[in-house]
Amino acid sequence: MAPSHALKCCTRALNWVPVLFINLVVGWSYYAYVVELCVYTIPNNAERISYLVIFHIFLAMFIWSYWKTIWSKPASPSKAFGLPRAEKELYEREERAEMQQEILKKVARNLPVYTRTAGGAIRYCDHCQVVKPDRCHHCSTCEMCVLKMDHHCPWVNNCVGFSNYKYFVLFLAYASLYCVVICATVIQYFIKFWTKQLPDTHAKFHILFLFFVAALFFISILSLLSYHLWLVGKNRTTIEAFRGPVFANGQDKNGFSLGFSRNAAEVFGDQGKYWMIPVFSSLGDGHSFVTRLVHINPEQANSVLQQNGKRLVIVLQILKRFPFSFVCWLFISNATLITALLMWRPTLVYSVTIYNAQQTTAKRKVVSC
Repeated sequence: MAPSHALKCCTRALNWVPVLFINLVVGWSYYAYVVELCVYTIPNNAERISYLVIFHIFLAMFIWSYWKTIWSKPASPSKAFGLPRAEKELYEREERAEMQQEILKKVARNLPVYTRTAGGAIRYCDHCQVVKPDRCHHCSTCEMCVLKMDHHCPWVNNCVGFSNYKYFVLFLAYASLYCVVICATVIQYFIKFWTKQLPDTHAKFHILFLFFVAALFFISILSLLSYHLWLVGKNRTTIEAFRGPVFANGQDKNGFSLGFSRNAAEVFGDQGKYWMIPVFSSLGDGHSFVTRLVHINPEQANSVLQQNGKRLVIVLQILKRFPFSFVCWLFISNATLITALLMWRPTLVYSVTIYNAQQTTAKRKVVSC
């Protein structure tokens, strides 16, 4: 037990190395920018003050969002998703997988759980002994189930999920802007040192290296930021991007997508004034999510599309072959039909799940839009 405990402590300590590295780089960039550039290199006071003000604004937002990402505890499933004592004893005694699934189905019947395993079974965590809520996954590093888990990030030594995904995206955004500010304000002095227009001083190394480091970090962070903004627009997690969620009627990678604006609101909230501030404003409780359910038979949908397509072709042929006056008469007499053809669109049906953890009941609303 002792060696295992010591190994676990060493692993936890080593997990902080990437975070320490980031903080050392940021600390050095602060010294290089404020002291070597603004104090020793820039001769103009107005330019120096304006650079310092802009730099500290973006630095503050960057550090704020970064530390919120690190220290926000990952949200885990509530006690309502655990097995009651009787069902838990039955589940542990039962050796047949089919009967275990029947026990889980009985428990999940009163929970807002709509996703399944690839084989169609109820998602259950043997480590945490809970029925997994939708989009919840077990993190082996954090040793817990994380609500709406996106990934475990070594650079923040934390799981990125429901409780801190907004902070993580803002951290990437402000880190990119922090690098842009450094590159944009340092480049003129970088060129002057590079072309020998300024004398070689101790500031030269810091300014040259600062520009290269900021540019390198900007390129790498921008690619990651672009990917996560794409995920936000699709309402997917990194895990779901690689393996789409499975529902009762099969796998659907767009199962949680509600349109770009609503997808963004799921992460950043429905009040725009909080979007760029590292405060929690995400919608929901992390246990249940709005899902997109299309209640229509695929065969029926294809036949409807074919019928409407044929009707539209007939209308276009009439417009080509007959005189303008006849077309006008036809349009007026059949305005309702033509309007219906031109304005026809499929109806999307969304299933909205409202979950009450106290009562462990789920109500479903169907909204057509």
